[in-house]
Amino acid sequence: MASNPIVRAAAVQISPDLTSCKGTLEKVLNAMDEAASKGVGLIVFPETFLPYYPYFLFVYPAVSCGPEHLRLYEEAVTVPGPVTDAVGERARKHGMVVVLGVNERDHGSLYNTQLIFDGDGSLLLKRRKITPTYHERMVWGQGDGAGLKVAETMAGRVGALACWEHYNPLARYALMTQHEQIHCSQFPGSLVGPVFGDQIEATIRHHALESGCFVVNATGWLTDEQIASVTTDEKLQQALRGGCNTAIISPEGKHLAPALTEGEGMVIADLDFSLITKRKRMMDSVGHYARPELLRLSINDEPAVCRQPFSVASEFRADAPSSPSTAPSGGAYEPENDRA
Repeated sequence: MASNPIVRAAAVQISPDLTSCKGTLEKVLNAMDEAASKGVGLIVFPETFLPYYPYFLFVYPAVSCGPEHLRLYEEAVTVPGPVTDAVGERARKHGMVVVLGVNERDHGSLYNTQLIFDGDGSLLLKRRKITPTYHERMVWGQGDGAGLKVAETMAGRVGALACWEHYNPLARYALMTQHEQIHCSQFPGSLVGPVFGDQIEATIRHHALESGCFVVNATGWLTDEQIASVTTDEKLQQALRGGCNTAIISPEGKHLAPALTEGEGMVIADLDFSLITKRKRMMDSVGHYARPELLRLSINDEPAVCRQPFSVASEFRADAPSSPSTAPSGGAYEPENDRA
């Protein structure tokens, strides 16, 4: 890649198919085709766009969520699987980097997962939202620090976070320390009301300035008919409107194209990487403007697993006497062993 390349990016604001993953996947592939016809090299879709964001959680009582929760399981995406194969193939066809949000099904659990595909179709990164927000905790498990990685792609160094993860400054800083050049943010859209769109505006512009990177942000969209299919209560329907702000921000915190706050469409802009250097010569938050001897990030980036091999040699010698501090997990501690 040239030292100061120009990458054409697209942030997509479209509505999912609330009835099937197959229908939403078709919309993803069609959007990729349209973007390719416009010379796009990187495309970003909304949060958990496949099969759809679980909007029902925001307006249903918890006791009523069971049937929709189970249906989400049936439509959710396995990684890898047929859905990721289809997206990877289309990415390879167009030489396009793709950042896609999915509801991932891993056996008995669902996760809010972000996928980064390279332009050769390979899946470079699968990461899970580290802490689902408020109502989301009823359906999604937690992610871990292993996913807080920047991917080396054909479009540059790409990082991603979902929604309110942007209010965790250390999560953002974890990506900043890896010198992300393009930050891909995803929000559900059609949620909470106009104030959510205003908050997204502040969030993405601040991160662009602080990180000295481009931010490509995608939010979803629900039609009036889709909102009515979620709830017929007109008062609750207001909670499923607004909150859309699909935009592309420069490292100087400026919009590179008009933001999209209503309806379906794409925001497309050229990312001139020379603007990264222009910003960072003044303020590099993980370089000349950092003070690591005073403030630094400590991160556990090991995958969270429920099972791992037990190594006797690494923990203690087999012939060593047991004590409260050295007894193996599950072993019985015998107090008399400590008596003189």
